[in-house]
Amino acid sequence: MLKSVVKGILGSRHIREAKKLQPLVDEINELFEEYQSLSEEQLKAKTEEFRARIADATAEIKAEMEELREEKRHSEDPLKRQELQEALADLDERMVAKTRDALEEILPEAFAAVKETCRRLLGTEVTVTGQKQLWDMVPYDVQLIGAIALHRGKVAEMATGEGKTLVATMPLYLNALVGEGSHLVTVNTYLAQRDAEWMGYIYTYLGLTVDCIDKYEPHSPERTAGYGSDITYGTNNEFGFDYLRDNMVHALEQRVQRRYWYAIIDEVDSILIDEARTPLIISGPVGRDTATPFKKYNSLVGNLYKKQTRLVSEHIAAAEKELEAGNEFEAGEKLLAAKRGGPRNKRLLKLFADDPGLQKLVLKVEADYMREKRLFEIDELLFFAMDEKGHAVYLSDAGLDELSPGDPEAFVVPDPSEAMGKIQEDESLSVDAKREMTARVEAEYANKSEKIHIIHQLLKAYTLFQKDEKYIIGGGGEIVIVDEFTGRQMSGRRWSDGLHQAVEAKEGVEIKGETQTLATITIQNYFRMYDKLAGMTGTAETEETEFHQIYKLDVFVIPTNRPIIRDDRDDLIFRTKREKYQALMDEIERLHLMELPVLVGTTNVEISETLSRMLKRRGVTHNVLNAKQHKKESEIVAEAGQAGAVTIATNMAGRGTDIKLGEGVVENRTVGWANERSLDLAELVPVDPTQEVEFESKPDDFVIQVGGLQILGSERHESRRIDRQLRGRSGRQGDPGSSQFFISVEDDLMRLFVGDRLANAMDKLGASEGEVITHPMVTRAIETAQKRVESNNFESRKRLLDYDDVMNQQREVIYDRRLFALEGGEDLKGEMWEMIEDNVQSTVDEYLESEHEEEWDLSGLKRRITLDYFTALKGLPDEADEADEADEADEDHGLEVHEIHQMAVDAVHEQFHRKIDGFGEHAEGVTSYIMLSVIDGKWKDHLYDLDHLKASIGFRGWGQKDPLVEYKKEAYEMFVDLMDDLRGTVGNLLFKAQIGQPRQQPPPQPQKIQYSGPTEDGTGTGALAQAAAARRAQTQQGNGGTVDDLGMAKSARSGEGGGGRTVPLGSVGGVPSPQDQRELATNRGEERVREPVTAIKEPGRNEACPCGSGKKYKKCHGRGA
Repeated sequence: MLKSVVKGILGSRHIREAKKLQPLVDEINELFEEYQSLSEEQLKAKTEEFRARIADATAEIKAEMEELREEKRHSEDPLKRQELQEALADLDERMVAKTRDALEEILPEAFAAVKETCRRLLGTEVTVTGQKQLWDMVPYDVQLIGAIALHRGKVAEMATGEGKTLVATMPLYLNALVGEGSHLVTVNTYLAQRDAEWMGYIYTYLGLTVDCIDKYEPHSPERTAGYGSDITYGTNNEFGFDYLRDNMVHALEQRVQRRYWYAIIDEVDSILIDEARTPLIISGPVGRDTATPFKKYNSLVGNLYKKQTRLVSEHIAAAEKELEAGNEFEAGEKLLAAKRGGPRNKRLLKLFADDPGLQKLVLKVEADYMREKRLFEIDELLFFAMDEKGHAVYLSDAGLDELSPGDPEAFVVPDPSEAMGKIQEDESLSVDAKREMTARVEAEYANKSEKIHIIHQLLKAYTLFQKDEKYIIGGGGEIVIVDEFTGRQMSGRRWSDGLHQAVEAKEGVEIKGETQTLATITIQNYFRMYDKLAGMTGTAETEETEFHQIYKLDVFVIPTNRPIIRDDRDDLIFRTKREKYQALMDEIERLHLMELPVLVGTTNVEISETLSRMLKRRGVTHNVLNAKQHKKESEIVAEAGQAGAVTIATNMAGRGTDIKLGEGVVENRTVGWANERSLDLAELVPVDPTQEVEFESKPDDFVIQVGGLQILGSERHESRRIDRQLRGRSGRQGDPGSSQFFISVEDDLMRLFVGDRLANAMDKLGASEGEVITHPMVTRAIETAQKRVESNNFESRKRLLDYDDVMNQQREVIYDRRLFALEGGEDLKGEMWEMIEDNVQSTVDEYLESEHEEEWDLSGLKRRITLDYFTALKGLPDEADEADEADEADEDHGLEVHEIHQMAVDAVHEQFHRKIDGFGEHAEGVTSYIMLSVIDGKWKDHLYDLDHLKASIGFRGWGQKDPLVEYKKEAYEMFVDLMDDLRGTVGNLLFKAQIGQPRQQPPPQPQKIQYSGPTEDGTGTGALAQAAAARRAQTQQGNGGTVDDLGMAKSARSGEGGGGRTVPLGSVGGVPSPQDQRELATNRGEERVREPVTAIKEPGRNEACPCGSGKKYKKCHGRGA
């Protein structure tokens, strides 16, 4: 209460913050007035003046940094290089702080220069994406406030129509003066290209370069030049994938990105909140069949799902009989079982809607069972139980028996550690028998785990993933995911962990093979790399806590240029969906009669098509905008603001669409207006009971309905942002309009969170069928439920970040080592020697692990060093010497442990330098190639192991262990093993490498890749795709055939050129050659031409090696495979 009073007197926190910025805005406007007297040359010269001032402010620090870099470049000593690296990091922080101070000082002048440029462009004809238009924009005061917020690294929430695109030009220009590049990130290619061309007139006038990376192929010279521009536009996908691609190249000049200095993210809530949980993945094919298991178990699970449906119906029928007999608790048990087995069962929902007291009964029974920890007894009445809130499915014993009749052990997963322990303790078994039995245990564990995982994913596909809600079937018969927040198709995107294959099996479409992750990063971790990050959107305030906690971004709600006069009405609550839809049809028909544009918001494709069929029966002309009609989006949006237009849309219409009103739409519909058109006033009475009026008795100027766009929501989304986005389509720039949501107790949000309490309230109030309830308290209760869902989603995203941080830290270490390899020089040589030295020390410790000198295996150590490093330790005895010493037990070799360590390190170090010198002019190429090949091969295997660990780690919770703690522990142990393996393999290959003539290899056959990302027709074969093909052909022709269809030098693939790298490409010591990027695919918007895959039976990486060594395959003959 006190907070509301203070807010009413002093204004909101955002209003107060805007007032504090007013003096700075006034200073910008004063400079703007001064700049109007400048000549064109004088105004354009301001850019170089600003750059010179920034350079002067940072010159001393930059010179000091360059000296330290040069010293580090020629230092081989690991400790010295570490000291220099820490000093460079400190200097870099100082330079960033100094630069920011300089930019803050220049801000008023820079913003004034941009504003004056806009004024001078007024009336100029500009061409944007092929369309000509007149420039009519000059930033006004609230836009200057938004620009200041963006420069200072905040999220600027600006209402629809407030000109976010123009606002971003000022901070982009200011931060681009540093020379490190400013990035603007959009959600699709069209917006990136449009905004780059549109706002480019400002930048080029002031002497800056601007480009859009989405126009060019990955790793092409054009894309490199795009990143070299002062200001770069592009989509979040391409920025992220370029980061991953840059860390897969094998030549420094192939990297396209530079420092992550400054970025503004458009629709920041969509990218940093909604997209945060989905990783960017670059993957390659695997050589094993992954589709067959899903086909094998699909029919079993499908039959189980049908049997569960019948079982739920039986429980509902039994409950009705118990109710008739007066046995309420027994009826509650049956209904609880039905609810957990089929929460969306139509018969069950109708029962709850007709008698709200039944929901209260079910909740009471559920509470009793949970209190006594007996809920599993209810689940055992089913084949499987569903947890809609937790998005999980649990098989019961009955379900397992149904899936494996006659085989009770089919789903009993053995404890491998216990079983292997018993095998090792059994002295009656020979070594070969123990090895064979251990292999059988590991194989059984792997097979059963995979079987259970596939069945669970199929169950989720059948129970939780419904067609036309979570996905649609595309024109080519493929499963296309529909974004739950935007309603748009996510072409090329696939669910992970086998879920997408499960959905494909369920729908009977082609099951695409599994791919193996080669590089991955989440959107969260990519954008956290920027020195300064900002964002803009129309709805961010509801996610303010998450922005601050994860990205350190504060939200600033920018005041609108004109007051918002839209009439946001309280929600209308109905008992059933049928009642709600009938009332919604009545309201649409009423507004249509008054020639007002109506936008009906829905949450998924299925509901939009249902409402469309109902409108057709009433003869109301309308358009439908959903994932299936995405090709007509621009046409539908253009018509949506015209008089009498009715548009039914999913969330596609809630974000990024600017609906402009047609002629006569903004006028209020009055009694006089209706009488002029001979309309029946009785038909114009609204559905909302609070708006009911007898219009016949009112004067002509009485307003029946405000003008403008009328928003009708068919359901509340679980996120308040999505509802606000829908409302925000109306009332732009001071236009009139209204918004109202129609809700039923059967809606998912209501059913899961507030339906029971609301149903009870309606029951007590005596609400009859068809009666509507509306009250501000009810609306607030629904928003409270939305807050609960948002909190749950935030926690899940935060949890994901905890998991991803583990991989992110490991990725940073690996990518730093790759950078050493790419840069070459003493840095690379020092890094390689550090790895070899660590491995030598470990080898010595292995042979001297005993505390007793007589047990040291010195001859074994000498032999091992000779074999691994081609280095003879002359101070150590060989096997013949040890045999003689065994006869003279009292004789002492006279060496201490530290002396043996030093002897080995010195000898190998000397041999290391001889080896490097022996490579001559090819030394840098050889060492770089070896390091990169080993890192890429081992990192790929490590990602594969991490994927499997993450997929199964959740089961640790059943053993009362925290899955996150277990994941961190095991992932760390795996990474330690990875680094040990890297050190050993790098040293082994370096000392064995020989310079030879390159082998003649046939030219690689290009494998065409189809990019199905955001194209004009949405299929990956539209005008943008054709333009990309033309660019590839032109690039190849222009480079004399030396560049392939991905814009990469052919020599980078074949091993030719590259500064004398004569080490033949191919398999080097079991380490695969660099991955041909033609075989790679991304998980967002890219499809490849499928080719037959031959499945070869090979041992699993964690199975016993078939050579009989007793080691796992990945540690023996599978090393580097």
